[in-house]
Amino acid sequence: MSIRITTLTDLDHSAHSRRLVWLAADGEGNPVGTASLRLFTDPGQAHLAELAVRVHPAERRRGVGARLVDTAVEAAGADGRRAVVVAVDDGTPVEDFLSAQGFRKALTLHHARLDLTGSAEVETPGGTEHPYRLVAWDGAVPDGLAASYAAARCAMDDMPMGEVDHGTVSWDVDRLRAVARVVEERGEHLHTVAAVAASDGSMVGFTELVVPADGTGDGQHYGTAVLPAHRGHGLARRMKAEAIALTRRRHPALGGLLTDTAEDNTAMRRVNEALGYRPTHESYQYQRVL
Repeated sequence: MSIRITTLTDLDHSAHSRRLVWLAADGEGNPVGTASLRLFTDPGQAHLAELAVRVHPAERRRGVGARLVDTAVEAAGADGRRAVVVAVDDGTPVEDFLSAQGFRKALTLHHARLDLTGSAEVETPGGTEHPYRLVAWDGAVPDGLAASYAAARCAMDDMPMGEVDHGTVSWDVDRLRAVARVVEERGEHLHTVAAVAASDGSMVGFTELVVPADGTGDGQHYGTAVLPAHRGHGLARRMKAEAIALTRRRHPALGGLLTDTAEDNTAMRRVNEALGYRPTHESYQYQRVL
């Protein structure tokens, strides 16, 4: 089959990434597939690109996907990228295809759900060896905690990510508020619980949770992290338990909470299991090193 690849104009540029898009058409000009390549622009991730390819079911196994992948990977290399990743849902039959294109599985994510309708109230654990207090807020971080929160956000840089060359994400107050603004513009609710050292008021950990606009369905955990010097005191479990308790009170019609954790992040997976989260499925990231 004759395939023509056309580069499209994509205006989906942000402060932290830009995107390239291609359309594949057959000899009669009918669209048969697309590819998009997210090029991260932060210094800590300027080596990385994220690829998504879609081919019409009737046109699969005819070389369309391979052409789109070749085009996108070539563009990534020309832009100086050293790794391209592809996210794959559990049960998607693309492993052989990605392997043929030079990709290999680099990360397994375990997805889990806490059933809020059938589970018992989660009790927030008591104090730890060192004094910490929990604080909570909705939406954007309060001014008095903003700088400390941006610093704590960097605790996720050493989060286990399999063999993906993920790099580091640069966080500052403006970026934190931009994320909160995006959630607000979608009409959703962003809730954050943080651990603060009682000695100096600095933030040492956080957990974020996003709830649908109408307070029904399932909420989604965004991120949980504790600064290295403060790990081992049960803070991740304390923060998540408090977030669950607050969510129950504020959104009584919510059905459940969803989370995903890297396979090698055994500490967080144990926390989730202890809090009542049960496995639902897996997803994967495949990586091609250029």
